[in-house]
Amino acid sequence: MSGEREHPIRVRAFQHSPSEPLGYFEKIFSEKEIPFEYARLWEGDPVSAGDTTHLVFLGGPMSVNDERELPWLIEEKELIRRAVKNRVPVLGLCLGAQLIASAHSATVYRFVRETGWYPVHATPDSTGVFASFPDTFHVFQMHGETFHLPVGARLRCRGDRVTHQGFRLGSALGLQFHLEMTKGLIQDWTKGEKKFLKEKIGRDTERYLERSNLLCREVAKEFLYGNFRTTHNMIKK
Repeated sequence: MSGEREHPIRVRAFQHSPSEPLGYFEKIFSEKEIPFEYARLWEGDPVSAGDTTHLVFLGGPMSVNDERELPWLIEEKELIRRAVKNRVPVLGLCLGAQLIASAHSATVYRFVRETGWYPVHATPDSTGVFASFPDTFHVFQMHGETFHLPVGARLRCRGDRVTHQGFRLGSALGLQFHLEMTKGLIQDWTKGEKKFLKEKIGRDTERYLERSNLLCREVAKEFLYGNFRTTHNMIKK
């Protein structure tokens, strides 16, 4: 989208573990000279938007239901609700998508575990960024929980085994899968898997990663420049 904004874009990513950074999104933001920063929650960084305009909620090994052990999950959900209410762009990846769902009273629960590359299908009525996606595309998965769709959410892509893979809820975009992957991240995440699975993932990575990176660019474009009002004051309210 062309045109100037009231405030420059600034991204804050809420990181839940050292091994799950922005990945390929870092490359995209750097190329576009978009300032970004991390809130490293395991180190005690505050759950706050600060002076940023766009919020990313990354993956992690915990469940969104672990509020007693990890009370900052409660704060994240409150921040997500405020951001969506005020039409602040929110992007959730894996755990982040589940946080968006849980923040809006949808159930998140244990389900089929997926590790590796899986096909996902854009829904026939897909709009926005998903309207430009192929009917079927392969994405990297590493999760063992899924979620019900929040009231008012629109399913934009579905999986064969785990149905709810991508949804839009107002200014929030939730992706159950990982478009942020790089070859290095995949190798790190799968180093403890059995040999046959690592070998399969390695072959699939050579086949699918380049296309996944292109889709990541499309999602980043919509997240950064989509038609949402993004001012510092709205995030704080």
